[in-house]
Formats: sequence, C-alpha cells, structure tokens
Amino acid sequence: MDYNEIMHFLTIYEQETEQAHGYATARLAEIKQRGDYWPTTDELTHAARVAWRNSNKCIGRLFWQSLHVFDERQLTTDEQVYQALLHHIQFATNQGKIRPTITVFHPTYIRIWNEQLVRYAGYETTDGVIGDPASLAFTKVCIQLGWQPKYGRFDVLPLVIQVGQNQPTLWEIPTADVLEVEIRHPLYAIDELQLKWYAVPMISNMKLDIGGVVYPAAPFNGWYMGTEIGARNFADVDRYHQLPLVAKKLQLDTSTQTTLWKDRALVELNIAVLHSFKEDGVSIVDHHNAAQQFKLFEQAEQKAGRALTGNWAWLVPPMAGATTHIFHKPYQNNYVTPNYFYQKNPY
Repeated sequence: MDYNEIMHFLTIYEQETEQAHGYATARLAEIKQRGDYWPTTDELTHAARVAWRNSNKCIGRLFWQSLHVFDERQLTTDEQVYQALLHHIQFATNQGKIRPTITVFHPTYIRIWNEQLVRYAGYETTDGVIGDPASLAFTKVCIQLGWQPKYGRFDVLPLVIQVGQNQPTLWEIPTADVLEVEIRHPLYAIDELQLKWYAVPMISNMKLDIGGVVYPAAPFNGWYMGTEIGARNFADVDRYHQLPLVAKKLQLDTSTQTTLWKDRALVELNIAVLHSFKEDGVSIVDHHNAAQQFKLFEQAEQKAGRALTGNWAWLVPPMAGATTHIFHKPYQNNYVTPNYFYQKNPY
C-alpha cells in the first residue's frame, strides 16, 4: 500500500467530484489510522471510471463517465459471485443496448479464471483446431475441472470461480443470457460460413489498481469496435482464419497477393459484422467513428488540463489505420493509476 498513490487518487476524487476542501487529507489520516484502504462505494465508482479514462490501449474512452459500477466486495461464496456475474452479463447486455459495466469483488480472495466472461472454447483434434485457438489452454483447464466438451466451433465456456484457496468451481452461463449475432452480408453469401459472435466483450482477467490497492476480480465491458471481430477474431491466422473462405465466397483471385484479395475479403467481412450487429439492434461502432470519438476524448482531456496517455499500436485500428488521425500522432505511453493491468493467469 502506497500512501502517496492513495493520496494522488483521493486528490483526484476530491477535485472531480466536488468534495469539500480537505477531504483527501482527512481520508488519508483515517486510512493511516486503520492501516489499510477500503474505498467507499463512491470512491470505488470514480476510481473504476478514472481507470477507464487512463487505459492507454482503449480507443473508446470518451464514454468513461458512463461506466456502471457494481460494488460486490461483500460477497464471500462462489454461488454469490456466480449470481453477481450473471447479473453483470444481463445488465450489460440489456437486449443489445449495451451498457458499459464493471463489477468489483473482494480484493483478496475472489478470482475469476476466465479471460472474458463469455468466450468460445477451442479444441485440439487430429484434424486441427475446432473453435477458438485463443482458448485452447483455458478449455483444457475447464475439461480437467470436469466440464464436458461439445466440440463445436462456438461453444460458450463455463465460468470458473475461485474463492480463497478453495478449489475453483465451474458454473454454466444460461444460454438465454448469452446474446449472439449471426454474421451475414447484405450482398454476399457470407452467412453460409455460419459465423457468429457474442455481443458483449466482458474482460475478466485484468486487475483494477487503485493507489496500489489491487482488485484481481473486476470484470468490465464496453461494446465492440467492429474490427475487433472482423479484422482480428475472424481474420487472424491464429484465430478463426476466415479470409480464404470469405475470398472464395466473393470469387476472388487468391493465386497471388497482388490481387489484394485479403484486403477485399477483410473489408467485406467487416461490413458483414457491422451489418449483422446493426440489423439485430446490438451496439457496435466502426473504426472510423471510434477514431472520431477518440478525437473528442483528446479534446476533452486537453480542456480539463489532463495529460493524455495512449498506446499507439493499440489505438490505431487494424484496418484503414492511415485514414484516421490517430495514425499520424504520437502518444505518450505512460501508465498512471487508477488503471487496469494484466495479471498472471491463476492456472
């Protein structure tokens, strides 16, 4: 616990939430007397929002103040945590009108093993990988813990919850709680590839750091930028690797790279993702509008007198990057707290 870091956050909280002058100093004195820092729910809420504002890799930070924060630090059993996670999924999904949400659990003895609350399984077979290659290791863990594999391309993995030093437990997510979008194109028969993706990216393997006080179980979500699905999850050769199949549907010449068949297939696949989400009424943003929103965020931070931090390699969209202002700007990749950080997998 770093009292300087805590004072840094409490000063931000005092100034940005219009607390009485001297609030931060008085609170720090309480914390020193107690010997640990247990944020109030209001402090926790603002810290989680500021952590989003400070997230260097996120292009969607314009909406940091809209984050819904559920303080579930009082929960002590895996059953209670499971119910809270289901509530998070239901609340955030909101029938497609996605709400940015975080649920914060006890800092010392709750851990969620999943990388995302909803993620597809990946299986190694003699005929190659079925499903999502990014999930191979975690799928093996789930099977070792007793989960029954289905060997489909889009099998939703169970939640794995650990309380203290107890053995982790498996919990299935009800099918009705997982909103998925079937991918189709307004002009081409991409629907024949039978692709789909879940509606909400709920990150659950990062820790929330508030002045050196760490919350390892704090799943959070915004909504998807289309390229995350169309240019990465579906297109990467080490993920679903769909570009050759899309090119075949488009009847493109794949005999040489110079036909730019990958580029053409990539564009149409991303059009299909955006078209499908929008037609189903599920929140999503394209990379051009996301870049414009980030520009507004930059302007707002400048007006507020705050130094902007950013990781250029993550902020530049994975397609048409040079058409955005982000491509042409340098960013200071300095990390400040509160923030979200990666942590070592518990398995």
